[in-house]
Formats: sequence, C-alpha cells, structure tokens
Amino acid sequence: MKTGKVYMHDRLAGTLTEDETGFTFRYDSAYLDSDNAEAISLTMPLTNKEYHDTVLFPFFDGLIPEGWLLDIAEKSWKINQRDRMSLLMACCKDCIGAVSVVPIEEERE
Repeated sequence: MKTGKVYMHDRLAGTLTEDETGFTFRYDSAYLDSDNAEAISLTMPLTNKEYHDTVLFPFFDGLIPEGWLLDIAEKSWKINQRDRMSLLMACCKDCIGAVSVVPIEEERE
C-alpha cells in the first residue's frame, strides 16, 4: 500500500492511498472544518465521503510530468511509467500550483 498526504497551499487537505482495490482520496476532517477550505479540484468537491476509483484520479494523474521530464524522473528514480502513484509521490512534492503530494514517510514539518 502507498499513501501520500495531499497539501493545498501548504495546508494538509487529505490523504491519497493506493492499495490492491485501487485509489482512495479522503479530505482531512480538520481541513473540511476550516473556514477557508477549498476543493483540490472541481472534479473532487469538498465532502466527508471517500473518493474511490480503480485508476488514479485524473486530477492527480495530470500533476505527473510528461515527455522528457517524465523520462528523467523514470531514469533517476527507476520508476516504471505505469506506476502512477510512485511517480506522483516522487515528482509532485513541490509542484507548480497549489497542490502537492508527499509520501507519508516524508511528511512536512
């Protein structure tokens, strides 16, 4: 199982997990309760229910680099291009934009 914490503007927004059944995203309850919580994507509105799918959610998949940058990431970290969760956690710790994904073992301080 692979798990990453999803940050929105450096605030913990939720958790993304990959297991044998697929992918699950859940917003953090403290984030949902905050006054200025905003959805990480229009396709994933704020809710206390889990999002689940057998493939990586398109929003998260779109954060993974493409082309020559993806080639560099694959070679540098020896990650298979089909292992989307590993690529997401390796490449999207400090993304351009509001959202980043950090593996649990590298949690921000």
